[in-house]
Amino acid sequence: MNFVFISPQFPKDFWNFCDRLAKNGVTVLGIGDSPYDELKDGLKNALTEYYFVEDLGNYDQVFRAVAFFSFKYGKIDWIESNNEFWLEQDARLRTDFHVTTGEQYEDIGRIKHKSAMKAYYARAGIPTARLHKITTIEAAREFVGWVGYPVIVKPDIGVGATDTYKLVCDDDLQKFFDHLPDVPYVMEEFVTGDICSYDAIIDSHSEPLMESMTVWPPSVMDIVLQHLDLSYYTVDKVPGALRQMGRATVKSFGVRSRFVHLEFFRLTKAKPGLGEVGDFVGLEVNMRPAGGYTPDMMNFAHSTDVYQIWADMVTKDRRVLPDMMAPQMGNQMYTAKLASQKAVDAFIEYVQARR
Repeated sequence: MNFVFISPQFPKDFWNFCDRLAKNGVTVLGIGDSPYDELKDGLKNALTEYYFVEDLGNYDQVFRAVAFFSFKYGKIDWIESNNEFWLEQDARLRTDFHVTTGEQYEDIGRIKHKSAMKAYYARAGIPTARLHKITTIEAAREFVGWVGYPVIVKPDIGVGATDTYKLVCDDDLQKFFDHLPDVPYVMEEFVTGDICSYDAIIDSHSEPLMESMTVWPPSVMDIVLQHLDLSYYTVDKVPGALRQMGRATVKSFGVRSRFVHLEFFRLTKAKPGLGEVGDFVGLEVNMRPAGGYTPDMMNFAHSTDVYQIWADMVTKDRRVLPDMMAPQMGNQMYTAKLASQKAVDAFIEYVQARR
């Protein structure tokens, strides 16, 4: 298997994805904008070859790198960065090189445009904040008259809370339009709640191989705008309601063979039309792992190796037993060493519980 990994050196912990792929026997071909000598030894050891480009944002340079690998190693099976910033370019490369194991360029809009995500949430029966594509100040005032202040304005395509603002009055609205950015913006009704993410590795059948939840009690937007200290945590159990919504979102978007980071509000204040305190509300989808060192936090929270689970998804689709044995033996298994029969019975009951 030939796997082209875009920007394997950033973020710093992403070399682990390449390492686990290599251990699974994959030919890992890296393309990055850091000189080879600056790469970690672990990454160097995992890569079969590395192609340096001066600018990863220059499509022609990256295209030539993939073309070189294709000529030298044969058909490319996967192209992936696991990085929000390069998702659109990843999709374009897949389309141009006829790589079908991932999003294609013609479909990327539904996971990049916040406005396009709403229809897929609705199809899954998941409530979301009402949204307005910004055009004129008159139309914006009409939307505010419908949902009331405060409202949030943010780029239709964006990462995190960058260039996101909270408008609390007509003066704020006027100031925003006086300096209206030259990129598409959307306006949403304000929702009071913690951000909880459904993080999962999804197989080729849109089924989760592992699931996790991370919680950001302070607003990420407030952290960015007010330069506050960030604190967040990962937990080892996913609430049933969030698990159900996460899986429904995955199915609605038709996600296959990916690490996903799906964001939800957990309401801390009831919102008419959305829910009561404690209910989950869809925010946005991110078709890549959570940012920063969150994958490492998942490892600690679950005593697992998400990099290995992801690599097994790529190479084996995590099917433990052959399908011909599934009726008798199943095609997934759990092995545990336990101290008593009581613990054995409890473990079996937990694993086989229908959720």
